[in-house]
Amino acid sequence: MKHLYLFIFILLGLACNIETNTSTASKSDTYHAIQGKTMGTTYSVKYLGENPEKMKTEIDQLLVDINQEVSTYIKDATISIFNNNEITELDISDKPHFRQNIEAAKDIVEKTKGAFDPTIMPLVNYWGFGYTEKRKVTNVDSLKIDSLMQSVGFDNISLVNNILEKENPDTQLDFSAIAKGYGVDAIGKLLEQQKVDHYFVEIGGETLAKGKNPKGQNWRIGINVPEENASTQEFYSIIKLANKGLATSGNYRNFYKSNDQKYGHTINTKTGFPEINTTLSASVIANDCMTADAYATAFMVMGYEEALKLVETIPDVETYLIYATDEATLAAKQSSGMQQYILE
Repeated sequence: MKHLYLFIFILLGLACNIETNTSTASKSDTYHAIQGKTMGTTYSVKYLGENPEKMKTEIDQLLVDINQEVSTYIKDATISIFNNNEITELDISDKPHFRQNIEAAKDIVEKTKGAFDPTIMPLVNYWGFGYTEKRKVTNVDSLKIDSLMQSVGFDNISLVNNILEKENPDTQLDFSAIAKGYGVDAIGKLLEQQKVDHYFVEIGGETLAKGKNPKGQNWRIGINVPEENASTQEFYSIIKLANKGLATSGNYRNFYKSNDQKYGHTINTKTGFPEINTTLSASVIANDCMTADAYATAFMVMGYEEALKLVETIPDVETYLIYATDEATLAAKQSSGMQQYILE
């Protein structure tokens, strides 16, 4: 489900495209900033190393390769071919990016008991947040939603000997709640292959940080105030991050109003309707960004109370949840290990 509209401001120089003093530093002592577009949003990378032009070329090609397998907006992408209701079987033996997304999704579907489920695509399209026409739903058709729900559910698909198969030809996949995180991790691996130890990668707000920033500190990321009228530089909290991924999901940016009803892009996999609860944003820290990305969406669907119960059972995953109180103010709750990452 297309879930992420986190707007972050990377503190201490990342957003400013500033490098260290190259008049006194060698190329390998320079932090380079690279930026571009991908996955319907932007990406930015800051790293300590060499050859930024070559690195950008390699990153851009990597992202093209990933999108060709997981983007529902590319008609001949692997995922689009699978989503074609005339196709019930697909060989993914030579589709490593697609495979890693589907295998990671399976694990998180199981752990969240379906709160995260990439087979939600037909409902995402129905509500106007998918790859089909962007439009508001003015007359909710409950019978149509019930019909679409028959194709939703990870048990409708199976992967055996490199063959991905679906029982219902109308079942479709949507990796938008995990693919950005995967893209971030893939860039991180590319950097590490080039012997880069200090870097920060971000795609559409999903992040991965390794080593130190140009000031020799842990990287700083601001979590936005989750209100539709808040500036992108208004922060509820500042997170310090090293050797971890961070993702945030929220409905305060990507929504529409129809007939005085607000519909957000986070769809409940059990009801088929946009989720409505008091949780306004869910930030998740994990060892990799893909894991953080998927759990952030699941926690938005579950609500902060159930999310807090679940996260305590998952090793190496922490969460910071902002919610609306009965007095219409903002408050936050966090998992037991989250405090070590909070700067303020």
